[in-house]
Amino acid sequence: MYKVGVIGPNSSVERIINLGKEYEMTMDFIAYPYSDFQDTERIVLEYNSYVDVWFFSSRISYMIAKNTLNSGENLVYIQHTESGIYKSLLHMGYYQAEFLNKVSIDELTTSHLEQALQQIDFAPKEIYVKTFNINSNTQELIDFHIDLWKSEKTKGALTCFEAVYLSLKEAGVPTYRISTTDMEIRQTLRILAEKTRTFYFKDTQIGVQIIEIEHFDKLSEKVKSSYHLQYLELRLKETLLRFCEQLDGSLLEKGNGRYVIFSSRGAIERKIKDLQDTVYQLSHESDTAVTVGIGYGVTVHSAEINAKRAIQLSKEKSEHGIVIIQEDGTIIQSAGEEDELSFSYRINDKDFLDKLKKVKISVKNYNKLYALIKRMNWSNFTIKDLATHLYWDERNARRVVVSLCEVDLAEYIGEESYSSRGRPGKMYRLK
Repeated sequence: MYKVGVIGPNSSVERIINLGKEYEMTMDFIAYPYSDFQDTERIVLEYNSYVDVWFFSSRISYMIAKNTLNSGENLVYIQHTESGIYKSLLHMGYYQAEFLNKVSIDELTTSHLEQALQQIDFAPKEIYVKTFNINSNTQELIDFHIDLWKSEKTKGALTCFEAVYLSLKEAGVPTYRISTTDMEIRQTLRILAEKTRTFYFKDTQIGVQIIEIEHFDKLSEKVKSSYHLQYLELRLKETLLRFCEQLDGSLLEKGNGRYVIFSSRGAIERKIKDLQDTVYQLSHESDTAVTVGIGYGVTVHSAEINAKRAIQLSKEKSEHGIVIIQEDGTIIQSAGEEDELSFSYRINDKDFLDKLKKVKISVKNYNKLYALIKRMNWSNFTIKDLATHLYWDERNARRVVVSLCEVDLAEYIGEESYSSRGRPGKMYRLK
C-alpha cells in the first residue's frame, strides 16, 4: 500500500482524504495540514521519508515542494479550472444579494483568471489582481485586499488561501474563497492512482549492480601470501553478502574483484545509502578504489547491459561515484549524493541532432550540461562553472560551449567582473 501525504489547508485536506476513501485498498492517505502555504517546505523536508507520494491541494504548494526536493516525480497537485472562480462569483452574488463590480482577487497567474472571465458575460467591471509566487507571504496578500477595501476601491475580495480568507473575514471584508471542486479532486485522484500503478511496475523492475574492486590483480603483489589474499576475498564477500541480504538479492562472484548483485529496482533505490556505506567499507578493506554501476531493465539481460555501461562510465572518472542507467536510457551520476546529476543520452529532434553532429558534441555531453544548468537553476554560466561541476578540464568545457555558440544552441551574454585580480570570465546561456 502506498502512503500518500496530503498537504494543504485543513479544510482542503479533509475533503481530499474523504473523497480518497474509494482508493483505501491501495493508498493510505496521511494528513499534513498547514496554516500557511510557506509551511510546505518544512513539511516535505521533515516527512518526505515517511511517504511514497505527495498530494497537494494547490499548485503553489507543489511548486514549493518541487523546488525544495529538486524533483517533481513523486508529486501531484490539483489542477484548478475555471470552476473554482465561477463558484466564488456565484457565492458572492448570492450572499451579497448583488453582483459586485469592484473586486480584488489573488491568483497564481493573470492568464488563468482572464481565460475564466472571458467565458462569462457578467464579470466584475473593476478588478484588482495580485499575483503570487513561492516567495510570497500570506500577510502581503491580506494587506493587498484590506488596503483596497478600506480605500473603498473594492466591495469584496476573492482569495485562493484559507488563511487569507479567515483573516479578511475577521477584518470585516466580504470575502469568498476560490476553492477546488469535488470533480477536480476526483480527477487528480484518478491521476494519482495511475501514477501509483506506474510506481509499482517501476519498483518491481529488475535491478543489476556491478561492484568492482579496482586494480584487484595488483593486490596479490601487496599481500604477504596467497592466504592473506583469500582472507581478504572472504571479508569482501562477507561485506557484500550482508548488503545483499538487505536487498533480498542474489550475489554472483565473477572473479578478479568483480561482483554482481541481482535485485529489484525498488530495493536498490531504497538502500542507496547502505550501498554507499558498503562501498566505503570495501574500499577501506581493500585499500583501493571501488566502482559501482547499476542498471535497470524489464529483463535481466537489458538490466545487465545497462549495468555494464554504467560501471564503464563510473570508471572513466572517479568523481562520477555510483552511476545508474535506467531502462529509458537516463543516466544518473553520483547517485545518492548532493551533486547527483540526471540526464539522457537520447534526443529525438533531428535538426537539433544535426547541429550537435556538425560541431562534434555528443548527445550525452549536451544533456549532461543541460541537466546541470537546470539543477543549479542558473540563468547563465561561465566556463569555470561547467569545469568545476562536471569535472571537465576548462579547455574541454570551453570547446563545448564555443561550439554550441557556433550552431546557435548557446550564446555569449557578457562578462563576470571580479573584485580581485584576474581576467573576467565570459558568461553564456543556453538557448
